[in-house]
Amino acid sequence: MESVSILVDVQNVYYTTRQTYGRNFDYNKFWSKVTNNRKVVHAVAYAIDRSDEKQKQFQNILRAIGFEVKLKPYIQRSDGSAKGDWDVGITLDAMEYARSSDTVVLVSGDGDFDLLAERIISVHKSAVEVYGVEALTANSLISAATKFIPIGSDLLLN
Repeated sequence: MESVSILVDVQNVYYTTRQTYGRNFDYNKFWSKVTNNRKVVHAVAYAIDRSDEKQKQFQNILRAIGFEVKLKPYIQRSDGSAKGDWDVGITLDAMEYARSSDTVVLVSGDGDFDLLAERIISVHKSAVEVYGVEALTANSLISAATKFIPIGSDLLLN
């Protein structure tokens, strides 16, 4: 059975699905699709912690599905901008998890991950599947992936 590690950039998928479709990503449908006939080695959802009740409920739903939820604090800068980026954490985990996975699934449209995909494929000989909203996924990431799966209405909540 194929082994898989799943890494979800929660903020990226939230904003891209809302911007493009005005709807939210359906983590249950995604889980069913991505884990079908596969052994899950790791499944991590990377999110920003704003410590509100609705967010805590969402995180508990992710855990119930099967994700480990990793949180970083939400940082509001004095100039009004915000910081809450998981790129380095996702990259470090992906490189580690690729050692024990036939496939690494990355849910993000962030072009910063193109080098990560290339490295996983060349160094670890693992496949890299990228799920992203096509219109908002960097072409460089689509090109670097072994397989690109566009997020469409089949992976969105009604």
